[in-house]
Amino acid sequence: MDINKLMKQAQQMQAKMAKAQEELATKIVTAEVAGGQVSVEMNGKHELVNLTIKPDAVDPDDVEFLQDMVLSAVNEAVRKVEAMVETEMGGAMGGMNIPGMKLPGM
Repeated sequence: MDINKLMKQAQQMQAKMAKAQEELATKIVTAEVAGGQVSVEMNGKHELVNLTIKPDAVDPDDVEFLQDMVLSAVNEAVRKVEAMVETEMGGAMGGMNIPGMKLPGM
């Protein structure tokens, strides 16, 4: 295989991946728990951008339950972002499977 052709393909893939990462930063996933009592929004850079807690979810006698709901919502958002990143970055790589190569954010 021609090394120049291989280098050109690598540069094109790098440009596609950079573009995909930029686009991911603007995408938002939402995760809700307990019937929407707690919801979070997270962008593709794994930054929590919004947290909503309904007033009736706040029980001063059971703070642990509220903490568990927040943790669950954040963890679900992280899972959704990971799936989104895998899909988007996998598409940017054109289905290439390079042994030992790990996608950003994974």
